[in-house]
Amino acid sequence: MKTKREDVRNVAIIAHVDHGKTTLVDELLKQSGVFRENQEVQERVMDSNDIERERGITILSKNTAVHYKDVKINIIDTPGHADFGGEVERVLKMVDGVILLVDAFEGAMPQTKFVLRKALELNLHVIVCINKIDRPEARPEEVVDEVLELLMDLDASDEQLDCPFLYASAKAGYAVRNLDDKPENMAPLFETILDAIPAPEGDPDGDTQVLISTIDYNEYVGRIGIGKVERGTISVNQDLMLLNHHDPDKRERVKISKLYEFDGLSKVEVKSATIGAIVAISGIADIHIGDTLCAGDNPEAIPFQKISEPTLSMNFLVNDSPLAGQEGKYITSRHLRDRLYRELNTDVSLRVEDTDTTECFKVSGRGELHLSVLIENMRREGYEFAVSKPEVLYHTDDRGRKLEPIEIAYVDVPEEFSGTIIQKLSERKGELQGMSTASDGSVRLEFSIPSRGLIGFRNEFLTSTKGTGILNTMFDGYAPYKGDFPYRKQGSLIAFESGETVTYGLFSAQERGTLFVGPGEKVYGGMVIGQNGKAEDIELNVCKTKHLTNTRSSSADDALKLVPPKILSLEQAIEFIDQDELLEVTPTSLRIRKRILDSRDRKRAAFRKS
Repeated sequence: MKTKREDVRNVAIIAHVDHGKTTLVDELLKQSGVFRENQEVQERVMDSNDIERERGITILSKNTAVHYKDVKINIIDTPGHADFGGEVERVLKMVDGVILLVDAFEGAMPQTKFVLRKALELNLHVIVCINKIDRPEARPEEVVDEVLELLMDLDASDEQLDCPFLYASAKAGYAVRNLDDKPENMAPLFETILDAIPAPEGDPDGDTQVLISTIDYNEYVGRIGIGKVERGTISVNQDLMLLNHHDPDKRERVKISKLYEFDGLSKVEVKSATIGAIVAISGIADIHIGDTLCAGDNPEAIPFQKISEPTLSMNFLVNDSPLAGQEGKYITSRHLRDRLYRELNTDVSLRVEDTDTTECFKVSGRGELHLSVLIENMRREGYEFAVSKPEVLYHTDDRGRKLEPIEIAYVDVPEEFSGTIIQKLSERKGELQGMSTASDGSVRLEFSIPSRGLIGFRNEFLTSTKGTGILNTMFDGYAPYKGDFPYRKQGSLIAFESGETVTYGLFSAQERGTLFVGPGEKVYGGMVIGQNGKAEDIELNVCKTKHLTNTRSSSADDALKLVPPKILSLEQAIEFIDQDELLEVTPTSLRIRKRILDSRDRKRAAFRKS
């Protein structure tokens, strides 16, 4: 017998990157009394990891819960970035409704469309919240029309089209139902959640059924499964069966050792939980996303969509450069292997495979950002290793044709740069699908382009648009291979010998192109120290000093003017490297190098290849 549980609401917050999801959750936590009056609270308290805080993006979905008028509202803050779309799809299974957050100036963006489509397919109720209405250039009325158009494009039902609209400033801590209402606090949003989001329903007396949607990992207790109780009651020390919809052979008897519910920012231990509760379960070593925990004589697994496949791969190698082992704490292949396989505990969109050699591992992910976040996390933990250029993962169809991943790229640029961008993306096998002009005079271009055409493009894109362009991408499936095109038009400047760089050597080198190193830095033969202005690679001696005689003094070196070197970020370095190069990653340095360091061996290899 199905009943509704009126004292609980489960809701996810979905939005495009940077539209204010995490800030909104902060305010809901503050205004529901989770923090003490005088408690110091960090901004964006939900972004727990350092990279999330620095970049201002959410990478992992987070669970929290607030209380309003005797109702517990479980809130899930989701990532907005395409590379973490796998996270969003899964958490929507735990909720009965979503708050769609849209920036009052930027309007509905590509990523909004992606997550909203998933929510509508699952028949979730929607509350639209137009955020940042206190921005001077806000245009809330137009944005409401854009959202309604988007809902119609996505074939929303009449009930979904009739969703409530609210206007808010998460930063200032208020929400209103109409633009001319007096802004006070978040109460209108709390009230709307209670009215518009249905209470979870299920059979509290039936056999237990819990679908695991997220995995957390803790060094002390191991894997923790997080999911919603769909039916029955789950309690500590209960004997259950672990099943999986996509893996009919999986049938394991398991026992619950600890059970938690979320409250504010912490997990609270509970003895049991019933329908609609979002729980964390520890004590099951082999628990995975998509598993169902069931009790009773005829256990059945809950259907669950497959996790989206990776589209890009990189090789992670043990660092074997002449400077290896000087800056990192973990440098052996065993360290590297353990760390990569440990990442699989929490990141479901990642794949790690062993290769023919023990020194190299193939790591596949959803995109450049997905992999660069892993690399950045590892280097902060003290790992030292090398990575190769990202490559797309090809498939073959029944007829033996080679298929490659295709993305839809949405580009917003000022009108004067549109011609340049169309030309650049066409060279990379992009096809223009649509073009429109926005109210502020900028142009929105829509391209269908192979994923490999976007590798290394962001840098060039920002340079070509003088930093004013916005580029968003969305995976669109596989299509027949579009043909070859050159990646990088410029060659590398390569150090000829090992040593420390000297002003005199760098001065003569800087005429050849852009340098990545300054004076007094350690270099080695085969290390890439800059970008050549022309297409070929050049070897240079940047450690050479001037021969001193009686009449020539060393102080003349001080008069040489050096152009400051270009310091590459991790993403820029990954985009820069070519097929025959590696990026050496240590906790303190990023160095680009040739795969084969010795110049004679390099020439032989190039000769054999040609």
